[in-house]
Amino acid sequence: MISLERWPKVQQLREKLNGKAKAEPGFRFYLLYDKVFRQDFLEAAYAQCRSKAGAPGVDSKTFEDIEAYGVERFLAELADELKELRYEPQPVRRVLIPKAGQPGKFRPLGIPTIKDRVVQQSVKLLLEPIFEADFTNNAYGYRAGKSAHDAVLDVAASLRAGYTEVVDADLSKYFDTIPHDQLMQSVERRVADRKVLWLIRRWLKVPVHETNERGKVVISGGQKTKAGTPQGGVISPLLANIYFRRFLVAWEHWGWHVKHRSRIVNYADDFVILSRNRGAAALCAARALVKRLGLTLNEEKTRLCQAGRESFNFLGYTFERLYSFGGRPYLGKRPSDKSVAKFREAVRQLTAADQTSKEARTVAEAVNRVIRGYWNYYSLGTSSSLRWNLNRYTWERMRIWARRKHAKPRKRTGAQGSRGSGLWAKVRTAQALLLDACKIPRHPAERRHAACLVQ
Repeated sequence: MISLERWPKVQQLREKLNGKAKAEPGFRFYLLYDKVFRQDFLEAAYAQCRSKAGAPGVDSKTFEDIEAYGVERFLAELADELKELRYEPQPVRRVLIPKAGQPGKFRPLGIPTIKDRVVQQSVKLLLEPIFEADFTNNAYGYRAGKSAHDAVLDVAASLRAGYTEVVDADLSKYFDTIPHDQLMQSVERRVADRKVLWLIRRWLKVPVHETNERGKVVISGGQKTKAGTPQGGVISPLLANIYFRRFLVAWEHWGWHVKHRSRIVNYADDFVILSRNRGAAALCAARALVKRLGLTLNEEKTRLCQAGRESFNFLGYTFERLYSFGGRPYLGKRPSDKSVAKFREAVRQLTAADQTSKEARTVAEAVNRVIRGYWNYYSLGTSSSLRWNLNRYTWERMRIWARRKHAKPRKRTGAQGSRGSGLWAKVRTAQALLLDACKIPRHPAERRHAACLVQ
């Protein structure tokens, strides 16, 4: 999310809404709709959507098309539509994203048009500070000031505190199964503005366009839809958080956190329940509560495990028994095997044989982006041996790419011939462009040689 400093009145209103919501937990907000089409709100919403780019919706309009048309003109016309109640959400374009490591399985992603994204973002700017006051401290997904790192550290702290019986839960198609009537009850608990509620209902019930294998558009959803919010919509994460709050609040309201000696850590549709010797009872309670909310646990993936004896994965990290340099065991975290495999595959594709037409600096920059992204997220609990192995793998892949790119018909054989042709210098130059993100010490002569090549 980009900064709202350019729109101080938007930021001030958000702060006032949040303060009011915190001060009066039972207050219902009204007269919100006129802010949705305010110029500064639409400008901030457009900037937020533009920063994330994204594919076009069913109308095929891109951000470049809008900028050629004129952003001010586009937003002014959109404001008139909203003000005169002529705005109608367009259908959502659905695409299927392959699930990593699960051949034949896909994650449906709904892509609204840019116009709908801007309006959703404007509504989100209004509703987010209101509901932020109600979210529990153990919910970390899609919230300002909280991150997946915080959730991972919370799990690690709970394990150290003795909550070692873990319910590794998995909700089945959470975004697609949220009941509309109960979701709207959760929204209406805080929002009384009928026009804003009308907008949300319209977004929940827009038709979905999906292109089948024959290239024909198949239409589903629409007014008869009673469940689901498009995964990929701008406002969908906020709605998902609002509904799952019911689970987290009910768990504490009924005293199950005490009865089952448990803690819950939630990130979007992922959550784990950590318990002190009451894991089986906590799992039964979770099943009953999930069913009551109209959701479904994926029984194939949901399991009860004893941390230290078994490992479990959460948000890309594996939690298991590890050993310190002195050989002392402890419950720790490390990047999961799946995340390591994805990193290797990403680097392999960027340095594959079909990438040799590119310049070394271009390839290195693409690989460096992968390195930065990976280590920015997997900086927690990473062993030096894993860093060394992945760094070595990256350097080896760059060496293979450089040798392919600069390969020449063999006139001489042997290593001396390769060095004489300058191949090794080109390999070293390509490798020197990579980030040494893992801080692996190299031989001093090799380090000086790489520095000279970069210069």
